[in-house]
Amino acid sequence: MRYNTIRKMDISNGPGVRVSIFMQGCAFHCKNCFNPETHDFKGGKEFTEETIAKVLDLCSKEYIAGLSILGGEPMHPINIEGTRRLAKAFKEKYPDKTVWVWTGFLVDRDLMDKEALKYIDVIVDGQYVDELRNPMLRWKGSSNQRVIDVKKTLKNKKVEILEEELV
Repeated sequence: MRYNTIRKMDISNGPGVRVSIFMQGCAFHCKNCFNPETHDFKGGKEFTEETIAKVLDLCSKEYIAGLSILGGEPMHPINIEGTRRLAKAFKEKYPDKTVWVWTGFLVDRDLMDKEALKYIDVIVDGQYVDELRNPMLRWKGSSNQRVIDVKKTLKNKKVEILEEELV
């Protein structure tokens, strides 16, 4: 597994100031993807235990609200185990901070049985669709995408959209 880049202060991918990691590799190749340099699974840098340690260290600052995991495709079968390991380590160290993940997969169709979900607070699911692009949307690029409260979704066994006032 590989990653493309780490942003130590990101204010555009989730609420508050966050640390963001962009996983490397995506099979969706959405038209006009905002991050096409992350598509190649062989690009970027190797994702190791040192990568996890670096991300956790960057998240230690009090003003960091949480961790955002994007791509590429963090929930692709090649990447999901690394995403799970990172999210789990993060939640163990920072239980009061949030993990947000962006994925082209659909939670209810593709991800409900994945262990990684246990460590994610919010997931934005669905592939970006350029024809449904709307720059006024919060946390997503196209109107087909959903901002999902993962804890409620797992508890109720059905997709629960995050209440707007929580973000």
